[in-house]
Amino acid sequence: MRAGKMAAAAVQLWGLRRPCRALLFLSQFYILSGGGALDVERSQPPAPAGKDPGPTRAFTVVPGAAESTDIPPYVMKCPSNGLCSRLPADCIECKTNFSCVYGKPITFDCTVKPSVTCVDQDFKPQKSFILNMTCRFCWQLPEADYECSSSTSCMTVSCPRQRFAANCTVRDHVHCLGNRTFPKMLYCNWTGGYKWSTALALSITLGGFGADRFYLGQWREGLGKLFSFGGLGVWTLIDVLLIGVGYVGPADGSLYI
Repeated sequence: MRAGKMAAAAVQLWGLRRPCRALLFLSQFYILSGGGALDVERSQPPAPAGKDPGPTRAFTVVPGAAESTDIPPYVMKCPSNGLCSRLPADCIECKTNFSCVYGKPITFDCTVKPSVTCVDQDFKPQKSFILNMTCRFCWQLPEADYECSSSTSCMTVSCPRQRFAANCTVRDHVHCLGNRTFPKMLYCNWTGGYKWSTALALSITLGGFGADRFYLGQWREGLGKLFSFGGLGVWTLIDVLLIGVGYVGPADGSLYI
């Protein structure tokens, strides 16, 4: 009896071998395909409802914070920690008095502009100081105290001598009354690179062929001298005298070097 039962059980186990292999193969395939990955978020236990997660920090970006640190453009002209009395005019603000006497010394109460630092004679920082200067308007300053625009469209060699309207600006270290930029009529004073010595030498040696006039850019007069042999010598002598005294100059109206 027992032998028969054992034989029947062995037959049953042998019959279950193939289904077990099939199940094992399917389970391995399922795990390798990713279906058996553990869901970590679901596996973690939920936090208790009554537990406080703790304080949170909020960071706020202020757009105007970077703008507050902008440096004014006039600060580039202002030396740092220098004497207040030697600061350029763009760095200070003064209470001017236009009732002063021209050419006389005068003192003004001045304050430095924001973002400007300066010191006194004892190297102590200060914001207010007294400025000593001469009573005169900016357009009354000497020519060395301002810079003016130039012009290359006017005639420098003419009678009477020509002028042109220029815009002048006072230098930074000079203090004066009124506008620091002003118009002024100046004499034409520019050069095109022509040399007086070269023009005179050509007039003496090759003036009969019009070389001096060609050099100065006066090609019409140069052709006239060339085909008339210097006006039979008369025109040549006259040009030597005119170039020698500077009456005849370059055709573009500039000055000699």
